[in-house]
Amino acid sequence: MSDKTIAPCRPKWKGTMTDRERFNRQMHYRPVDRCFNMEFGYWEENFSSWDIFTKNNITNNWEADRFFNFDRIGCAGGALWLSPGFEEKVISETATTRVLMNGDGLLAEVPRDGHDTIPHYMKASVTTPADWKRVKAERMRRDDPARRIDVEAVKKANPPDRDYPLGIWCGSMIGKIRDMLTFEGLAYATYDYPDMVEDMVETCCLLVEDSLDQLLPHIDFDYAASWEDICFKNGPIVSVDFFKNVITPRYKRIHAKLRWHGIDLWYTDCDGDVRPILPHLLEGGINCLFPFEVNGCAHPAEIFKQYGRELRIMGGVDKLELGKGPKAIKAYLETLVPLVERGGFIPFCDHRCPPNVKPSDYLYYLDLKERMFGMK
Repeated sequence: MSDKTIAPCRPKWKGTMTDRERFNRQMHYRPVDRCFNMEFGYWEENFSSWDIFTKNNITNNWEADRFFNFDRIGCAGGALWLSPGFEEKVISETATTRVLMNGDGLLAEVPRDGHDTIPHYMKASVTTPADWKRVKAERMRRDDPARRIDVEAVKKANPPDRDYPLGIWCGSMIGKIRDMLTFEGLAYATYDYPDMVEDMVETCCLLVEDSLDQLLPHIDFDYAASWEDICFKNGPIVSVDFFKNVITPRYKRIHAKLRWHGIDLWYTDCDGDVRPILPHLLEGGINCLFPFEVNGCAHPAEIFKQYGRELRIMGGVDKLELGKGPKAIKAYLETLVPLVERGGFIPFCDHRCPPNVKPSDYLYYLDLKERMFGMK
């Protein structure tokens, strides 16, 4: 977040509902005044290469949301991962790269100039059950004071009469474990050390449950949010059986707490092709996909045709089409009109908007979205 004043570059879309009313009705297939208007943010490079950002001193996604005057959406939760994290430090440098120790205990090689790219992970701090036992005792304690939530502060920041939707953060059952072990390390560990991986999942689940128990009795949340990112374009990096037998039962436990407190919308952020595990996400209570990468999976219409109103999608605007100019942008958005009209779908770029998209084309996209999906 930022303390500086952000002057919006465009008016907020006209509407007759609050953002909270609109979001809840749209995600429950009920009539709305117009589509909920949001985006998922931008690559770090955009803030130094897009003139619309540099000229207006917009330096991060929080500021960009206010600059473009999107509908407001919030999320609150506790500390659900390593506490403390590993010390982040530079291990070595060359003329073009740096080797860093990151907060998840990974040695990662990154470009020295800092441009956005997927790091080359070189070594994990957790590779054996003995490593995990040590890290669990030192950094995943349920009784860590850092895991106590200042409930009154959350209530004060998000009053009952707020006009925006508020989500409760449900963390990750397997995605953060992937961050700790690496993609390859997790794939091997599910076969070499299945009991270790299941204990890691169980520990993550317990931390989420503890957080929910602190917040749910005191705040009226509108949705739940999670993050996994365990799929490539060819599907998940763990077997479907592992996901069904180890991950889904933990989702069910979390979902039971959410439903007890009236929360029936739960999204997870997972890129790639989620279709092999989608039935098990739904079985566990996750009924919304975010940000739904089109090229890694499918057009949203294809998934809706199969799952109907059991599913919701947030995202699904192909970022590759945004880079092709106005004609392609218009053609793609036209394919989404029936989905917005049926409900259960909020369209936005299917990941952070990349820097190859021209600022003028992005503004065209935002204008076209309003003409197509704004209040008539």
